[in-house]
Amino acid sequence: MTVFTFEQTDEAEWNVVNDGVMGGRSEGFVTVEGGTLRFTGTLVTQGGGFTLVRARRVIDLSGQVGLELRVRGSGRQFEIEVGDGLRSFGRRVSRRAPFVASEEWSLVRVPFNTLRSTIFGQAVNAAPIDLARIESIGLYMVDGQDGPFRLEVDFIRSYGVEDHR
Repeated sequence: MTVFTFEQTDEAEWNVVNDGVMGGRSEGFVTVEGGTLRFTGTLVTQGGGFTLVRARRVIDLSGQVGLELRVRGSGRQFEIEVGDGLRSFGRRVSRRAPFVASEEWSLVRVPFNTLRSTIFGQAVNAAPIDLARIESIGLYMVDGQDGPFRLEVDFIRSYGVEDHR
């Protein structure tokens, strides 16, 4: 099931959140052109250490095993976030898992059972993700290494048990 193809720039509005919200100096930028999402910027670990892009996508992924992304990048580790709207202690619970974007185009699979639940990066006990109520997808740069980064995404889609090879 296709989640994003990036064929049209208005397919979804991707919003950047930088660590400036907590006093950091990281900068992230996002563009969608030529069928590719490009997430670029500079990570500064002092005072924050993250930047992310997130888009609203209301979709029922019941019966699916995970997400696959065709990506290339700067060889650094990124994280994908799948949001189901769960809140705990008045805060949004983030469901994230890491992946590496090598210099060459590659297919990355992230099974839903590898997503960890966090609030502001701290692990929390939370109910399992509700795949019937997905409302957003995000991409994080939070690998703890200062410097520039680049991530290009050709598509994001889900896969089911029959595709789980």
